[in-house]
Amino acid sequence: MIDIATVYLLCGIYLAYVAWQSFRDKRHSKRLGTTAFWALLAFAFLAGDKMPSMWMGVLVLVIAGLAGIGAVGLGNYHAPESDVRTTKASVLGNRLFIPALLIPAVTMLGVFGLKHVRWEDWTLISTEQTTIVCLAIACVAGFIAALKITGERLPNAIHASRGILDSIGWAVLLPLLLAMLGGLFNKAGIGDLVAAVLTTALPLHQVWVAVLAYGLGMVLFTMVMGNAFAAFPVMTLGIGLPILVHQHGADPAPLAAIGMLTGYCGTLLTPMAANFNIVPVALLELKDQNAVIRMQVMTALPLIVCNLLLLYWLALP
Repeated sequence: MIDIATVYLLCGIYLAYVAWQSFRDKRHSKRLGTTAFWALLAFAFLAGDKMPSMWMGVLVLVIAGLAGIGAVGLGNYHAPESDVRTTKASVLGNRLFIPALLIPAVTMLGVFGLKHVRWEDWTLISTEQTTIVCLAIACVAGFIAALKITGERLPNAIHASRGILDSIGWAVLLPLLLAMLGGLFNKAGIGDLVAAVLTTALPLHQVWVAVLAYGLGMVLFTMVMGNAFAAFPVMTLGIGLPILVHQHGADPAPLAAIGMLTGYCGTLLTPMAANFNIVPVALLELKDQNAVIRMQVMTALPLIVCNLLLLYWLALP
């Protein structure tokens, strides 16, 4: 059975190999720091479930410390010259898109098809976190297809991917860490605290004030935490359910859907959403660190206004 533990194992093995290659790169300007960063992250994937929670927390702090002091840098990746890459890209043409298109296609095939492959008590894919498992299978399929189409050797592909990882650097961890903030804030009772503060400070008995507090709160919390999924439980438990649903009789289904979409508008406006706004800057080697955000502002602001109007007109009776 292929389960999430298998995915973690593959990630850990890959990151361990990246760490080893970083250590072997004698011309790497930050060889030891980069090696330690990827090696500790690999250890977290390989043995995180066997470690005490406190030591896992210490490991995360060490990884964050290495990133914070600038210990992760770029090395030598044996990349071909730009004219060679351009020539090969012109020869391959649109076939270069096949590996990328395989990823969503194989993921959907796995979710709707492979999860039903079973024999008595044995199942091919775990019924828990099926989508993530299928996505991992799809990435492997896309990787194999890329090797086949380009005719590249496996070590060259690993070196190239190591270069991408080092270019992204610490930002590769932000989605992992920020995704946990929603549950952490919920455990800490931040939702109740937000509700208490806003109830005291604002006249939430007015429908339009409650809608503004919920919608703009989703945007602001998403900008702070970089993840609408992290902001959603805070604002929904703090304002959405107790104020809009219980006091004003809002329909929870459209309220939740439009509220989440409003949070996504905040994703367009924050560097904390690293996988959307920082990673592309690193991959495209843009000089302006906020270039992606600048291009998204005029999309995000009208969407926020539209979502607030939808919350008022559709989410309320």
